[in-house]
Amino acid sequence: MFANLFKLFIDGGPVIMSCILICSIVAVVIIIEKFMYINKITKKEEKVIERLSSAINAARYDEALAICDNSPSPVTNMMKAGIKRKDYPEIYIKEAIRDAGSLEIPKLERFLTTLGTIANISTLLGLLGTVQGNMEAFGLIGSKSALGSMEMLAGGISKALLTTAFGLIVSIPTTIFYNYLTNKVNNMILKMETQANELVLVLLRKKSLKG
Repeated sequence: MFANLFKLFIDGGPVIMSCILICSIVAVVIIIEKFMYINKITKKEEKVIERLSSAINAARYDEALAICDNSPSPVTNMMKAGIKRKDYPEIYIKEAIRDAGSLEIPKLERFLTTLGTIANISTLLGLLGTVQGNMEAFGLIGSKSALGSMEMLAGGISKALLTTAFGLIVSIPTTIFYNYLTNKVNNMILKMETQANELVLVLLRKKSLKG
């Protein structure tokens, strides 16, 4: 099996096939990292948000800050920024939360652009290898070695198409994971914004009752 794969790799052209292979390895690493990161913070937030909400609703702000410090995540970091400015006017609370969110969103979106780029260039690399292979194959037509030998020409074209096939093998699943992860991150950002708005309302309500 490995011998056959190695033969296909060589037949497709070592340079282009190596580029596609590197793209596939980088894509796999990014996909695994993103799934581990998202799963980690999702599980952490599910356990922390209920405790944090309870502390905030009871006006136990020191306890809420301690929870945020002990369980850092995008949501808790945003809430921490808002809690620290609980006595400020509404506009400053919102600004603090928005600034904290602007620091967390890039962490959630990290490497997604790279993953999308890999999905695109894998296909293009495959097409480039095919074009290059076809040029070499059709170049045989003008040589004496290709006269009366369509098998040689067909074999050359067949090898040239290998790069397109391997490029698509990398590109298709990478595109699927890119779209899934992008949608997942967008939903997380929306959830963060919703929870941040709820925090602002709670803090304002507590401040009005205090006043």
